[in-house]
Amino acid sequence: MAELREKIFDYCKEKYGACPEYLWARYPDCAVLRNKDNKKWFAITMDVSKKTLGLIGDEKVGIINVKSDEIGREFLLRQKGFFPAYHMNKMSWITVLLDGSVPLKQIEALIEESVILITQKKVKKEYRLQPKSFLAPINPKSYDIVKEIKKGDTFLLKQRGNVIVGDTVYVYVAAPYSAVKYKCSVDKTDVPYEYGENGANKGKAMQVKATYVYADDEFVFKRLNTFGVMTVRGQRGVPYGLRKALEKESEKE
Repeated sequence: MAELREKIFDYCKEKYGACPEYLWARYPDCAVLRNKDNKKWFAITMDVSKKTLGLIGDEKVGIINVKSDEIGREFLLRQKGFFPAYHMNKMSWITVLLDGSVPLKQIEALIEESVILITQKKVKKEYRLQPKSFLAPINPKSYDIVKEIKKGDTFLLKQRGNVIVGDTVYVYVAAPYSAVKYKCSVDKTDVPYEYGENGANKGKAMQVKATYVYADDEFVFKRLNTFGVMTVRGQRGVPYGLRKALEKESEKE
């Protein structure tokens, strides 16, 4: 337990320049990790009794609280080692056991997501100049993109949030593929788009171009889990580790 915590501290110091801060004399085992720029907390470690988490026993266990979005939190709470946030806002934090039930690599990915959540800013599209990367799902039951799209082809994806020309979209194709299949560049945004039966609903789409096609077994859902991606239900950001792995694979050509 202590060894795992020290590895987490080493990771946070090396990647984010954050060292544990022990703020309360009454709770000497409670350490806060904060972003060095905006001073916001992105993780808190402490020891708590098992029964406070709904487990059997009075002995203490180590935990770490990290920020989590609603969709990811809902999925994680079904997994071993995750609990509603202890002593924190349960709508924006989640508790992770530090007993080895959750691998260090996954905890690091969750910390990265937490840092993103406490540092992200809502920026108007017209003022965002730097490109970003997104993960976007497609249901092949509605559109079997794998049979239709090849490298160099353009197609439309439903547009959500702040997307600009030049962004990268990694397309995750749901079951039976359950894998990231395409790396795409955004060519156009705010394209009028009708969806649903007989075009009953109207919205906006982005036109993207497939710049790389991944092998079916390369970035499967189970592998995405190791980077902290526990669900792909809508357009979302790409964790740093996953983005680097996707980029490395696409650069092999």
